[in-house]
Parts: sequence; C-alpha cells; structure tokens
Amino acid sequence: MRRFGLVGRNIGYSFSRGYFARKFEAMGLTDCQYENFDLQDLSGFAALLANTPDLCGLNVTIPYKQEVIPFLDALDPVAEAIGAVNTIRFKDGQAIGHNTDAAGFRESLKPLLRPEDRKALVLGTGGASRAVSYVLAELGLEATLVSRNPETGQLGYAELDARALESFQVLVNCTPLGTHPATDRCPPLPYDALGPSHLLYDLIYNPPLTTFLRHGQQAGCRFKNGLEMLEIQAERAWDLWNT
Repeated sequence: MRRFGLVGRNIGYSFSRGYFARKFEAMGLTDCQYENFDLQDLSGFAALLANTPDLCGLNVTIPYKQEVIPFLDALDPVAEAIGAVNTIRFKDGQAIGHNTDAAGFRESLKPLLRPEDRKALVLGTGGASRAVSYVLAELGLEATLVSRNPETGQLGYAELDARALESFQVLVNCTPLGTHPATDRCPPLPYDALGPSHLLYDLIYNPPLTTFLRHGQQAGCRFKNGLEMLEIQAERAWDLWNT
C-alpha cells in the first residue's frame, strides 16, 4: 500500500482526501490511500513519520506550512525562497519540502490579470500568503501584506480606508475568514470602495462564493475562489510524489 496524506489542524473540511480518493479510483490505483493526519500541534509529527513507514508523500496545510520546515531534511529552491512548504516528498530516506501552492496560484490567477493591475493587497501573513506574495512579485505586481498585527512594511486593517483601497487593483484573501461553517465572516475592508477595476481572489473554496467574493461580485469586480488553485497544486504534488 502506498500511503499519502494531509497534515494540518482541524482539517475535516479539506478538499484533498476526497480529491485523491476520486483520482485513485479513476486511475484504478487500488494500492494507494490518502488520509487526514489531524494534529493539534507538530509535537506528534516525528512519531507520525516513524509509525508510517509506507508513507510516500504528504500535503501540509494551515497552520503548519512554516512550522514543518525544521522537521525536514531539505527544501527545493522554490520552497526555500518562499519560506513555506505545502508538499513533502520522501526520497532516498529524506523528507524534502516543496511548494506547489505557488504554481497553483500563478496558473489560476494569470488569466484574470489586466495590464493595469500593478499593486496587490495580500490579506494575511501565514504560509499561504508567502507563496502568493512570491508569485505576485514574479508577475511584476507590488504586493503589500495586511495583518491584524502589522510589522514593518505591512498594513493594518484600520489603515485600509476607501482612498487606500483605490490604490490597489488586486486583493487576495489568504486568511481563513469565511471558511465553512463560519461563512458569514470576511476580512474587515471598506467594500463600498470596490469597483470594476478590482480583482478579488479568495484562497477559500468552501463555500464557492465566500462573503469576501460576494462583496466583489456585487461591486462588479473580477473574482475567483481557490478551487482551481487547489486542483493544480494537488496535481503538481502528485507529479512530485511519482518522480
């Protein structure tokens, strides 16, 4: 049996297990299994690896994309540059960290961009926001992180008034605000300032139309959820696990 899985906290909602179960069935891979490894903290991660010798690959999600790095033997160049890992490949006795979030975000975002999209707000400062910021820089957009507790070079939500929002064309939600079951939540922004010049991208995919995206829809914005990003990153992870 080839075992794969997802490491995170409170991950019963996750897309990954069902996605890979359907993939294995469609491919006739009866020797493959994907499961959730729901850890309240990473103190049990080493034991998980030791007790699962047939583990071939892992995905990593909130809140461990950065915390898992000290447990790994090596990082590929993209994961090292981003400083976050969402995929682990086991090869020659080593656990190697990769980041396929970047590829997923890049490929799903690019068709929506316009030449006038120059500046982006990245809502949240966790591991996913690192991959998003990395891709935005690659695509030539100036990205500014937004945090409840901003550090140097970041903005706080209280600073985002209508005038400030007019300066940014792309808004990316990397926070969990709006995820099922608390679907009425969203980042605290002056949504009345949104208009057709804005693009709203939400990494959340459950529900498909978050409150954040609904505000954008009502304002005539371009908008997209994170489902395609998740599908692309999952396929990239699968490719890594089979090389």
